[in-house]
Parts: sequence; C-alpha cells; structure tokens
Amino acid sequence: MTKSFEDQCLKLLRQIPAVKVTTYREIARKLDSKAYRAVGRAMAKNRNLVVFPCHRVVCSDGKVGGYANGVNQKIQLLKREGVAVIGEKVIAFESVMYQF
Repeated sequence: MTKSFEDQCLKLLRQIPAVKVTTYREIARKLDSKAYRAVGRAMAKNRNLVVFPCHRVVCSDGKVGGYANGVNQKIQLLKREGVAVIGEKVIAFESVMYQF
C-alpha cells in the first residue's frame, strides 16, 4: 500500500535530530517533488506534535515560518533544542540545516 504524501512527510520528520532543522523544500526534494506548499499543509495537519516534530521545519531563507501552536512556541521549542533563533530567523542556518 502506498503511503500518502502527507504520511511520507511526517515519516521524514522523525529523522530530523533535535539540534537540526530542515526546510519544506528539502522534504519535498526528498520525496521527488516540488510541492513545497503541500509539505507545509502536511505540517499544518500534524496532530501529534511530539511524535512528528514539525517545529523543526523552517523556510528556505531561515525564517521559522508558521506553527500550529504559534510562532513563539515554535521558536521556544527550537531554542530549547539548541537551535539559535533571533527574531523569527534561525542563526547560522547552514550549520543546523539537516539534509536527507
């Protein structure tokens, strides 16, 4: 049985270490797609934020992007995991970027 695009996105989330972030684009690339917005929609539908840590997915320019529980909580979660964020932007983005 083929997993849905959404399920495939969520499965990839579990691979991202706590000290790293990835992008909507990187997840789409890993799934042989250019559907970056569809990846964002899959993250927005995630109802199990502990098992599938979608707070670790950010925009390609390093901005943190949206989050189901609000941007401020996303920033706090990233900081707690050791990802530096100033304002709404990940600092030293390239050094914390996770590629599949």
